[in-house]
Amino acid sequence: MSKIIIIDDEPLARSVVREYLQQHPQLEIIQECGDGFEGVKAIQQHQPDLIFLDIQMPKITGFEMLELLDQPPAVIFTTAFDEFAIRAFESHAVDYLLKPFNQERFDKAIAKWSEQKATAPEKNPMDILESAALSPSQKQRIVVRNGSKIKIISIHDVWYLEAADDYVKIHTQEGYFLKNKTMSHFEQSLDPALFVRSHRSYIVNVQQITRIDPYEKDNHVAVLRSGSKVPVSRSGYAKLKEVLGL
Repeated sequence: MSKIIIIDDEPLARSVVREYLQQHPQLEIIQECGDGFEGVKAIQQHQPDLIFLDIQMPKITGFEMLELLDQPPAVIFTTAFDEFAIRAFESHAVDYLLKPFNQERFDKAIAKWSEQKATAPEKNPMDILESAALSPSQKQRIVVRNGSKIKIISIHDVWYLEAADDYVKIHTQEGYFLKNKTMSHFEQSLDPALFVRSHRSYIVNVQQITRIDPYEKDNHVAVLRSGSKVPVSRSGYAKLKEVLGL
């Protein structure tokens, strides 16, 4: 018996998946969730084999929910996204079901998952996130785990980002938050007109910069509104001058 969790904010959409799963008695629904917060808790508690996941949900998106999991389960998306939008990550998910879908299409997704589970290495849902992060909707905020709580940070509230071993420190007025991502990930996913990699270990929000002062040889330091100082390398200085029009 395989454990299934359905995560979708629409009760009707959940009921459709529930109805179609009746044709697959080997699959047991252990919980239904109406948003990503509930989904994170349910996955951590039950460790399902497969989840049916909507992408556009209130509070946090399906992608953001997956980012909060250390070991995401196999994923079948149930989404109203158009087919073009989903293509960027279709090769990483088990499958996706474009709403509205029928029993036949649903059964094919289940068969695909069963076949992959038996014959192929499990796909890594984290690969989905690297593709999804490049979509415009993912550039407006950063979702982090803060102890047992989930924090949504608007990118406009970010002062700068700092490399910290396997994590990135996201500095804000409230302090800093850790995200298990790389600097390269943020450099690719954040708006380059707003965030500039000023140094190998720093990405700065250019709207926070009040001045750039010389500092040792060819290096500089960016002084922010908060009084924080962010290192600027020679190459970073060239990037900042271009973005700031200096």
